[in-house]
This record gives sequence, structure tokens and C-alpha cells, in this order.
Amino acid sequence: METRKMFFSRRNLLKGSAASLAATALGSSSTAFAQQSSAPTIRPLTGKMTYEEVRNRAREMMIPRCYVCPECNGRGPCVGQVPGFGGMGASRGFQANYDSLAAVQLNSRVVHSVHVPDTSIDFFGTKISMPVIAAPTGGTTYNMGGKLTEEEFVNAICGGCNKAGTLGAVADGIGDPLLVYEKRLQTLKEHGYKAIVGLKPRLQKDIIERMRLAEEAGIIALTIDLDSAGRAARATKGQTVEPKTFEQLKELVKASKLPLLFKGIMTPDEAELCINAGAAGIVVSNHGGRTLADTPGTAAVLPRIVDKVNGRCFVMVDGTLARGTDVEKYVAMGANCTLAGRHFVRAAHGGLADGVALFANKMKNELAVAMVLTGAQTVKDINRSMVVIPDYKA
Repeated sequence: METRKMFFSRRNLLKGSAASLAATALGSSSTAFAQQSSAPTIRPLTGKMTYEEVRNRAREMMIPRCYVCPECNGRGPCVGQVPGFGGMGASRGFQANYDSLAAVQLNSRVVHSVHVPDTSIDFFGTKISMPVIAAPTGGTTYNMGGKLTEEEFVNAICGGCNKAGTLGAVADGIGDPLLVYEKRLQTLKEHGYKAIVGLKPRLQKDIIERMRLAEEAGIIALTIDLDSAGRAARATKGQTVEPKTFEQLKELVKASKLPLLFKGIMTPDEAELCINAGAAGIVVSNHGGRTLADTPGTAAVLPRIVDKVNGRCFVMVDGTLARGTDVEKYVAMGANCTLAGRHFVRAAHGGLADGVALFANKMKNELAVAMVLTGAQTVKDINRSMVVIPDYKA
């Protein structure tokens, strides 16, 4: 236990909240939570700020749900913390996402004519500034600590992403009743935000009802977290999440005029099933390591899935996306676009829409630098010759 205390001390994680962290490091998580809950509400920063200021404020807002560690790799005090920001079990799926992405390397190229690259892409008819979209994230109360209201969170994520020229997201959290989901959509509609919506694998009728509501809000596309079916044993009373058959996938594709992407795809054979069901796309994802423990990382399985898809549907991917170089790695391995989750949530808590826009633009600028130094004029020019991918056998 002494080693753990020294780890946090070296990195100065708390920046003014040392008492809370010390209590947690000593195993008194319940005490730390009580201290945090009884403290005055700390509002996010607004206006001009640095990214470090956003992170520091986010840490104050989110402990003990998230400690905003210097590197979000699944090895911090959030291990096994679900609800919260950790991963299932020993957080090895979360860690595998980080490790598999970190193992991919970029090939530097500097003999070319690329000076000012174009980071934009087309996302189902909507031009966005970069191949990064906010991942649908729910549970402001049970996952994030409840320091932001539902309206504040939607305005932060969607407003900030739209400021940066990309799409926000609204989620249907499994622990959230229908009224909470409707409130999120209403906020999105009132402000005219461009966003995607993520749904849980509820009963077919419940999903289709939520699809209709999303269509009325004017969203761009839908995802369904098929991997949330693993939460069936602990679903909120009165709500159901379940695995889906091939016939059910086909029914859901036909139920909405919007592009539908099935999220939680980790094997080539299930990617093929989604294509045959008529899906507009898939999202290669292990849900941030938060549903099934001990899965491989998304970067490890992405290339084989992309090879199986062979351009027949839109491919997205998520998993510890934090930097512009991460974006280029995923795109080089074949993804058309990426989803960023935890880091956008932190930015929202640290600086509302300004913090989210700051983080989004930071990634976009880093991507532009990476494209220059690998010789890609446009996102479509990014390819596997630009990365070194470790061998992976399923």
C-alpha cells in the first residue's frame, strides 16, 4: 500500500485534493466519496484556459469517479470501478486498448510536398473537421459523479464538439429512465446541435421507440451498443438489455431511415453478420473494457476486421483515444472515423463547451502535424504503409 501512495505522490495527481486521494490510496474509498460529496460544488472553468487548467478542474469535479490521471491507461485507482470510469475485473480490457494502440508506431516521412493537410472527412453526408466524434456517454449521476446536470453535460459535449467542427453525442444510459433520454434529446434539439445518438440493446420495441425520438431531434446517425448486453444481469430494475439475433439486427436496420452502426464488434465474423443485416457501419469496440473483462484491445483486432469488411460498410473504432497520433494510427489501420469517450467527458467537466472544444482542437492540430510528418495530404491518403503494426493472432 505504501508503494501505491508513492505512485500518486510522484505524479501530483490531486493538485489540491490530496486528502481525498490519500483516503482512497489507504483503501477508505467510502470515506473519500463522503468527503467529496459533502464539499461545495465546484463549477467548471469557462472562457480562455489551458488544457492543463481544464484537466485540473475536471479532477476536482470528478474524484472519486475519475482521478484524471496523467496517462489514462486503466492502471490508476479506477481499476474495476464500474459504474465509474474503470474497466471490468482487473481492467485488463481497458489496459489492452491502451497497450495495443501504444504498440502501433508511425513511420516518419519527410521527403514529400505535404505542407497544410486537410483533416476533414465526410460522415454520412455531413462534413466534419476531423475523423473524431464524441462517443455516446451516459450516466452523469452514476458514472461521472453528478456534478453536471444533464443539460450542462449535453451542452458541453455537443456544443464544444460543434465549435470544433465535429459531432457531439447523446446517450441512452442503461441506468437512465426514458424521461432522462428525452431530456437529453430535447436539449440537443433546442440548440440545433449536430450529433449522433447511442442506444442500448433493450427490447426491440424500446429501441425502436428511442429511434423515433432521435429522428425527431434531427440527429445524424445511430449506434447500438450491442456489447452492453453483458450488463443484462445487473440492468436497472424494470429495464432489459439483451443480445441480438441476426433477424433482430435486420429488424432494427429497417426500423429507421437514419444510418445505423452496430457497436461492440470485435471479430471479423460478427462484422460480416452486421453487413449482411444491412448496417450502415460498425464500431470496433470493447466498450472501453467496461463490459467483458480480459478482451483484446481494439487496435489489435481492427486490421483483420477491416480486411473482412473490405469497404462494404463504414468502420469506426474507439479505445483510449487521446491524441492526434492515436487518430492517425486507427485510420491507417483502416477505420473511417473514431470515437473518443473518457477524454471528452473530462474536458466537459473541466471546462464545459470551451473545454471540449479545446480538447477537440488539440487533437485536430496533433493529427495535422502527424499527417505532415507521415506524408498524408488528406485523411484518405492515410494508409497502412504509415504504421508498424505488431502481429496479432486471434
